[in-house]
Amino acid sequence: MVRTILIAVLVIGVAGTAFWGYQEHQEKNAILINAENNYQRAFHELTYQMDLLHDKIGTTLAMNSKRSLSPALADVWRLTSQAHSDVGQLPLTLLPFNKTEEFLSNIGDFSYRVAVRDLDDKPLTDKEYSSLETLYKQSADIQKELRRVQHLVIKNNLRWMDVEMALASGKENADNTIIDGFKTVEKNVTGYDEASFGSTTFVNSQKRDENFKKLKGEQISKKEAVAILRKYSGIDESKDAKVASSGKGSDFKFYSVSIGNGNTEASMDVTQKGGYPIWYINNREVKESNISLNKAAEKATQFLKENKFEKLELFESVQYDKMGVFTYVTVLDGVRIYPDAIKIKVALDNGQIIGFAAEEYLRNNHDREIAEPGMALEDAKKETNPNLKVMEERLAIIVNDLNEEVLCYEFLGMLGNDTYRIFINANTGEEEKVEKLKNAEPIYEEVV
Repeated sequence: MVRTILIAVLVIGVAGTAFWGYQEHQEKNAILINAENNYQRAFHELTYQMDLLHDKIGTTLAMNSKRSLSPALADVWRLTSQAHSDVGQLPLTLLPFNKTEEFLSNIGDFSYRVAVRDLDDKPLTDKEYSSLETLYKQSADIQKELRRVQHLVIKNNLRWMDVEMALASGKENADNTIIDGFKTVEKNVTGYDEASFGSTTFVNSQKRDENFKKLKGEQISKKEAVAILRKYSGIDESKDAKVASSGKGSDFKFYSVSIGNGNTEASMDVTQKGGYPIWYINNREVKESNISLNKAAEKATQFLKENKFEKLELFESVQYDKMGVFTYVTVLDGVRIYPDAIKIKVALDNGQIIGFAAEEYLRNNHDREIAEPGMALEDAKKETNPNLKVMEERLAIIVNDLNEEVLCYEFLGMLGNDTYRIFINANTGEEEKVEKLKNAEPIYEEVV
């Protein structure tokens, strides 16, 4: 009898394990199928967008009126944005594809700049027409290669999950039709120089990217990178750290470092030149608030001074639960430099820095000569909404929609119950940007 019961229990146990394993297998397959479907969708949409992009660039070459050309170039800008988004959804993070993405960004910037320009006053130049012709030919090369890859994907029923596994395992050099095809696209695009985009390219954006290469200081080792993270996190040397160098497709070199002690996990990206932290996060639990937001701001300001971040001023402070988040911007001769921004997160239990983001600052910071404004403050104020009740006013540098740094008069004021920040170009009087500041979130209590 006992033997029969044991056999029955064993059979039930084996059957239960088999059923559990089958369910796990089914769930895993469902996840893989969903991921594969998303990859396939993004790839075929990318190929379709490149078809449309090539045709749309071609149609702009036959146009001559502002009424037709401006909307067409706006469509080119829209299509490049969609193609860029599709590229971002493919498992290509470990495959150098930055030149192709940069090429799409260049087309988008070129078309946007021309589309928003007054073409009656400043029609397309011969150089810009030449640029469009070049872009038309280059987009045809990308279109042709993507079409070839698409044909082989459909014909041979190729899977993107195989691409992801090959890249993750470092076997991207093996025979893989999709990887080889994208490498061909990248190789072709690498041959395209900046001259292809004429005089209206996004030079300012490229210069900001190059600022990473102009950082001051000596090259640091992996050991020194780990030491910087230990200094920020307070995790001692008894705990092992993981450190890896940036990939070969990166525009600049950095180390990715992570360390944990069981109670907290800390991670950081730090530049190899000079040892500047790009971002840092300490994932520890903050259980209670013991210090005020003002005291936390003092801790953040002190932290910046200790780490030699100079000429920065607290611009914004917000409290999220038991953490304070502070934004600092560079101030030169009383002028706020908004592109040079640093964010710091402070734990309100003990004032520890648990988050830090300086990529904007490192990407944009450079020596600037701030010219005198071309118009008076009072004249600029007349360009704002007459119903705006101005409370603060100052000079500031922002990045406008054309990716250019411009000197503006900044006006902070009230319109009804809402607060706005308005930037008026200090030379032309044009309204460059309007921002609505967030109001305090209402508290919704449960209705009994």
